[in-house]
Amino acid sequence: MEKKLKKLLPNGGFVGVTAKRSKTMSAIRGKNNHSTELKLRMAFVRKSIKGWTSNAKLILGNPDFFFTKKRLAVFVDGCFWHGCPKCGHFPKSNKAFWKAKILRNRQRDQLVNRKLKRKGIKVIRIWEHSLQRQEELSHTINKIINSLK
Repeated sequence: MEKKLKKLLPNGGFVGVTAKRSKTMSAIRGKNNHSTELKLRMAFVRKSIKGWTSNAKLILGNPDFFFTKKRLAVFVDGCFWHGCPKCGHFPKSNKAFWKAKILRNRQRDQLVNRKLKRKGIKVIRIWEHSLQRQEELSHTINKIINSLK
């Protein structure tokens, strides 16, 4: 478990969770947000937006899309994992853990934004829900196009 997250939890860990369960959960790693990334990727293709790479591992924060020449990082933030003010929530079970986890994710996002901006990289963060409806997706694409100009 992440050290900063551990400090935020009561007694430095989960309450009422077996060691076996804790070990199992700590081994789980995210593998991208495929459905939301795919929607944005297809929108790029339909609008003939070029010059991007997906899941840029060499850029701080591993942006979902990175436009190298324009130095633009695009992150698609999941509403649950990044605490969307519109539709995010804290689960009722293990509430202290989830609140600390989601707030820590938001703090990390802000830190990554500041560090990338200091390096001259523009940052756009998109909420997962903004890719669900066509009009919101069009607005998001236009925002990215404007940033690329």
